[in-house]
Amino acid sequence: MKKFLALILCMGFVLSLTACARVKADDLMSGIVPDKVETNVDLKNNTGLMDFAVELFKNAEENGENSLVSPFSVLCALAMTANGADKETLAQMEQALGMPIDELNEYIYAYTNSLAQGDKYKLSVANSIWFSDRADFVPNRDFLQTNANYYGAGIYKSDFGGSALDDINLWVKQNTNGMIDKIIDEIPEDAVMYLINALAFEAEWASIYERSDVNWGNFIKEDKTKQSADFMYAMEHSYLTDENAKGFIKYYSGGEYAFAALLPDEGVSLSDYVNSLTGEKLAEILANKQSETVRTSIPKFKSECSYLLNDCLKDMGMTDAFSGSLADFTKLGSMDDNSGLYINRVLHKTYIEVAEKGTKAGAVTAVELNCEGAMILPEDIKEVYLNRPFVYMIIDTNANLPLFIGTVTEI
Repeated sequence: MKKFLALILCMGFVLSLTACARVKADDLMSGIVPDKVETNVDLKNNTGLMDFAVELFKNAEENGENSLVSPFSVLCALAMTANGADKETLAQMEQALGMPIDELNEYIYAYTNSLAQGDKYKLSVANSIWFSDRADFVPNRDFLQTNANYYGAGIYKSDFGGSALDDINLWVKQNTNGMIDKIIDEIPEDAVMYLINALAFEAEWASIYERSDVNWGNFIKEDKTKQSADFMYAMEHSYLTDENAKGFIKYYSGGEYAFAALLPDEGVSLSDYVNSLTGEKLAEILANKQSETVRTSIPKFKSECSYLLNDCLKDMGMTDAFSGSLADFTKLGSMDDNSGLYINRVLHKTYIEVAEKGTKAGAVTAVELNCEGAMILPEDIKEVYLNRPFVYMIIDTNANLPLFIGTVTEI
């Protein structure tokens, strides 16, 4: 049985067509003022979160397909949901998330507030809670207050049979800079709540590629077929290695975030390499980067992925949360007829574009709750050319955590 772990983030603004659009749902934040939160958290103490990120990535990776997940986005949406769980349901969620919920709330709050921002790099996080205006459902006030305190969650009451679908997707589009335009296609009749996290990342490279740095070449897939692609060439100075792969780190402007890549050795399949990774191993690879000059190439690429994470989370041991008869979300809210609340779907979408000037990436995670029944170069120069399937990450260089992690198997 596979384990599982994850993470999130977000940002704002939209295209001209939606710039004047407004969410029509009732914003209930006027009645819920976030309390002041004081934390004393060691952000370097994140072993469980690194495990969470790697196991989520391994569960989502499909042999032969490009993949991309944002562990932090998934973590945030599930952590907000866990604040409404109790008893065995809560215990299973805490086991899957890698930390007791009270500690996780504090960690995510401190981590989110530590994220660096600059003129040429920006990483933003947004959270929201949407609940149905049906008369038989009453959300728990303490649950809403906790998520407002630690997650800055906007809280909306909406007609799930009317404008809610458009409102939720508009919020997603606005908080991913238009990179992801929707997360849900329909709202089931028995849905009562959505807990959503959105992330947007935009950054320029510390050293932008010039036109002369870009050349045509072949990307060789695992079946040995070739695809033509534009490759961006440069010299980098952080070399990564383990017994089955080599790689490098390329920093974004300001050095607070970086692109890290790992290229499995010839004869090692991408799938086998991914399955060999653990949180501890990946943390060790990143921590043990070597100051070496590396000739590198990165193919220009764009990727979009969508996932239903239910089975991944069940494989991690989070089974009760998805059962109408076993789930205990009594701390989240109550139904007049005592119908049980349970998680119906955990939806995750990601987007990334890597080009000469920098990178844009976005992620959204939605937890749907339903009711039951209802230079001078050295002599030794390394070379890492990403011209065949590889693993890549966008990492926060302060905590050394992967905000995004994925694979490129084809261009």
